[in-house]
Amino acid sequence: MPMFASCKAISDFLDDGQVVARVGESKLMMEELQKVIPNGISAEDSTILAHRYISSWALDHVYMEVAVSQLSEEERDVSQELETYRRSLLKYRYEQLFVNQRLDTLVSEEQVQEFYEKHSERFVLKQPVVKARFMSVPSDSPNLKKIQKKMSSDDPADVMEADSMAYLAAFKFMTWDDAWIDASTLAKEFGAEAPSVLSAIKRGWIERTDTNKVKSMAYVFDMTGAGNVAPLEYSVPFIKDMIISARKQVLLSTLEQDLMKDARESGKFEILR
Repeated sequence: MPMFASCKAISDFLDDGQVVARVGESKLMMEELQKVIPNGISAEDSTILAHRYISSWALDHVYMEVAVSQLSEEERDVSQELETYRRSLLKYRYEQLFVNQRLDTLVSEEQVQEFYEKHSERFVLKQPVVKARFMSVPSDSPNLKKIQKKMSSDDPADVMEADSMAYLAAFKFMTWDDAWIDASTLAKEFGAEAPSVLSAIKRGWIERTDTNKVKSMAYVFDMTGAGNVAPLEYSVPFIKDMIISARKQVLLSTLEQDLMKDARESGKFEILR
């Protein structure tokens, strides 16, 4: 196979309609190969894509030839499986259409609160969640102590000032003041696992300095441990998904009952024995 510079290069090498590869009586045409190679990509990428597609095409057809030769006529008959799949696919597509046209996706705060209170056992945490502020900064930064002090302040103005100061001094500054996050999300900022990071908390602070003298710090100002019920704020997205999913199941159940009722009443469906 020649090295292809681009889709155009392939076309220049082989005339449109020419056979590119063959497995038995099956042929891969130039037109089909051109469709999978975008214009404007490098010669190397064109070559890789061309060879990858040809190899995949050839393997499919080799498998097919072997299967046809080795399987019995009965084993080669997949009409029943295809019909079952067709019915399943059409059923799924109609259900999606039916649900999309009728599903109420609005969930009020009252509904969320009620669900949370009734099903609190569903929201027991498997790992801690935290509210925190994170910064990475050169360990010799002259503003380090000042930023650190304002990061741990309860005054929103101080936190905003810390953010502004960190913008100039820090490599990274992030706050999760209004959103609970998994402890593992915070741990990733340190390039470590959650247990080792959380065990390093001292008076709310986690501090680590790497070999490049970059200091990573987090101030954890709220935490709910594993085994406890998750805070409502953290649970809201999950609760909404559960409520909407339950509504969807009700719609589908109603659809099934209505379809069967209509089929019986119209005489389309009857049990003969």
